[in-house]
Amino acid sequence: MPTLEATYASRPWLAHYGPIPHHLGPAEPTLYASVAAIIKRLPKAPAFDFLDHRGSYHELGEAIDRCAGALRVLGLGPGDRILIAAPTCPQGVIALYAANRLGAVAAMVHPLSTPDELVHYLDLTGAQHVLTLDALYPKFATLQPRLPLKVIILARINDYLRGLKRVGFALRYGRKIRRVPPDPRVLWWAGLLSEATPAKEAPSGTADDTAAILFSGGTTGRPKGILLSNRNIVTEGMMVTSWVGLGEGDRVLAILPIFHGFGLAACINATFMAGAEAIMVPTFTPRTVATLIRTKRPNMMAGVPTLFDALSHDPSLRGADLSCLRVTISGADRLPSPVKERFEALVAGGGGKVQLIEGYGLTETVTGVILTPLQESRPGSIGVPLPDMDAIICRPDTTEEVPVGEEGEICLAGPAVMQGYLGDPSTTAEALRVHADGRTWLHTGDLGRMDADGYFYFTCRLKRLIKSSGYNVYPAQVEEILLTHPAVAEAAVIGVPDPVQIERVVGIVVLKEPGAAGKEQERQLIAHCRERLVKWSCPRTIVFVSDLPKTRLGKIDYGALAKRSWVS
Repeated sequence: MPTLEATYASRPWLAHYGPIPHHLGPAEPTLYASVAAIIKRLPKAPAFDFLDHRGSYHELGEAIDRCAGALRVLGLGPGDRILIAAPTCPQGVIALYAANRLGAVAAMVHPLSTPDELVHYLDLTGAQHVLTLDALYPKFATLQPRLPLKVIILARINDYLRGLKRVGFALRYGRKIRRVPPDPRVLWWAGLLSEATPAKEAPSGTADDTAAILFSGGTTGRPKGILLSNRNIVTEGMMVTSWVGLGEGDRVLAILPIFHGFGLAACINATFMAGAEAIMVPTFTPRTVATLIRTKRPNMMAGVPTLFDALSHDPSLRGADLSCLRVTISGADRLPSPVKERFEALVAGGGGKVQLIEGYGLTETVTGVILTPLQESRPGSIGVPLPDMDAIICRPDTTEEVPVGEEGEICLAGPAVMQGYLGDPSTTAEALRVHADGRTWLHTGDLGRMDADGYFYFTCRLKRLIKSSGYNVYPAQVEEILLTHPAVAEAAVIGVPDPVQIERVVGIVVLKEPGAAGKEQERQLIAHCRERLVKWSCPRTIVFVSDLPKTRLGKIDYGALAKRSWVS
């Protein structure tokens, strides 16, 4: 059997790396160590920009050490969990690194999670310490998890605002926030840090220790806790920085939130590892992102396809100077080619030259581990594996690798692959399987293929595959065709039970001109598909809606679509 080194060296995608190294260099052992190295080397460089407050790496490091000292006094130690329910803001980021300095684990969750979801997260992780915003205190105050909360640290958005910005926030938003009643569990971020003694002990933790717990989307049941080690997150940061050439002086627009793998590992940790500056965006709309692109002039940004689609139609960006943009990455959902083309044309019109690159990854691999090379483009491809990551295509439900070009399940191996699912050994065993080569591979549950050059292509989730009249129908392919019709703004394709076909293909469509909905428009869209797809893949029915349900990250919520009755 060939050695692991020989097997990897033969992978065809390495020919497309150019100057990018095939293997990563030595990694810092922990998240804290990865940022501490930059703090020591670049203390005066800007580390973050939060609503016009720019903090240096020295300021960041001092806050992390003070927070670590405070958390230690509050009883947080190695292996303990702290729940961080915050948007992308300095407090959430500082608490993450402070907990890591102590060898504790940060469970990162959406701040707008429902009380039921929060109890689930607390029970699953056993966390008794929480960091969140003052506006969210009423939600946490009444929670009754299995282990009672000991500490609720409350942060304010205006903790890091100055001058008129602080006054404006207080007048516009602050007075709407309910006053926090006396609660012995509550501590305030600003006071806590100002009174804390910075941690002086040597940092705890190893590369193999769990650093963070992120949660799956939960569209098909309770969200699963995904255990990510220091090695997982740090090496993911190294992969991203090497792939996109991120370095000192660069500015990264951190739109994706810190409870999202890309937001945490790429927009924050990779940015810090590179000595660059993270422009932290606590909440956003396409309009605010457009403003930030014009005023903050980031070099790199990542987002979901719906964001880039909205930006391509934003009138304020037409004619604006967009030459600052060097790297733009679309993830979390498939990237329709019309969206890619419109956004790239927008940047070109603003004096820039950028490729909106598509990638592929899962929270189980921290985030994207397959990306398109910056200077290459292959229509329909999600790219090639990043350095030190390996990918193969297996026959579904087996560990048998299929021939090049044949479709199967995408399987991944390498340093970004998770440790497992929290408290769920059976699901972990299904996902992480040892193959004949002795390596542990993540079975993603996604269908795809690899071409002879090592480029990968995503087909669809195995669970989204539609079986119609005995044939495989790939919803993403049908959606792509619907989106090429000039009348269509958004599209989703699902299968509904049918007594004859087993499943009938149904298109759920949002029109650019809602008034055009009707039988004639339905006929035109079906005809449009029949000209471009085999017969069994074409929708039999088109349903017109005003909007499609979305997840909190802006992805189409197929779980919500599946629960509705679309046709009689």
